[in-house]
Amino acid sequence: MKEASPAKAYALHLGVIALLFALSFVLPEYHHGLLARIMVLAVFAMGYNMLFGYVGLLSLGHAMFFSAGLYGAGLAVIHLGWSVPAAFAAGLACGALLALVIGLLALRTSGVAFMIVTMMFAQVFYLIILYFAAWTGGDQGLVVPQSARVLVLGDTSLGLTNPTVRYMSALVLFSIVLLVALVIVRSRYGRVLVAIRENEERTKMLGYDTFSNKLAAVVVSGTICAASGAAYALLFGYVGSTFASVQYSILPLLWVLLGGAATTLGPLIGTLFMYYVVDITSGYTSAYLLIVGIALILLVLFFPRGILGTVRQRWLGWLP
Repeated sequence: MKEASPAKAYALHLGVIALLFALSFVLPEYHHGLLARIMVLAVFAMGYNMLFGYVGLLSLGHAMFFSAGLYGAGLAVIHLGWSVPAAFAAGLACGALLALVIGLLALRTSGVAFMIVTMMFAQVFYLIILYFAAWTGGDQGLVVPQSARVLVLGDTSLGLTNPTVRYMSALVLFSIVLLVALVIVRSRYGRVLVAIRENEERTKMLGYDTFSNKLAAVVVSGTICAASGAAYALLFGYVGSTFASVQYSILPLLWVLLGGAATTLGPLIGTLFMYYVVDITSGYTSAYLLIVGIALILLVLFFPRGILGTVRQRWLGWLP
């Protein structure tokens, strides 16, 4: 695979960010709100891709990291009355700490065992949310008050319920995570992660501490997912146990596979594709899942490495 020059890779990513910025001025109201949600969830997929795509660790427990950020930020606002920045920081801290603990335990396993262990931890986290329903809202969830969703910057107050502010906030988060992910995967550390994915034993023979590198990847992945969850709570005003279910551990895997694992822009493409296929088909028939399934089968047949992954393999080998 031909590697892109740093300037070319960064130009591509900055171009995508510029395009998303320009779309905020031309999209209809419905698609404006939908794209804001897609960008936040694409961050979730990018966090998952960091572990699955670049390290090769298949996890079915990433919903707990997303939910740690979701509840960390949401409960800080609802029960403690914290400001938006403090609540967002609380969500990040919850996700990072949980990822560190889970990583120390789950990385003692590998392969299918790792997948099962992460799924078990996620299910425990989900049951804990239901058990402490008095605080978490249980199955019903909690609504974050609009009055609390205000970002104060000096003398300026920005209401996160405002569609423009919400879109730009989602874009800022997406842009930061996208560029950070690009820096990581192009760095020496990113190359070590790929080496672990390809041949962990040989990487050990070269003198690298694979456990520490994988643990760092779990923490980075969990923190990015928590950032997505915290942003979701603050921007869209809802905190619910559904986001901690197994379904929300499978969805980022699906988004990454659709867009292209181990590609920096693949998670966005996969999330965008999946959301719009479901949105469009559900408007025409109640059997929309059948159409979605057929579309996914065709995509796997013609784009076996995901959309961007196959494009990189066949035509544009320089894509990061």
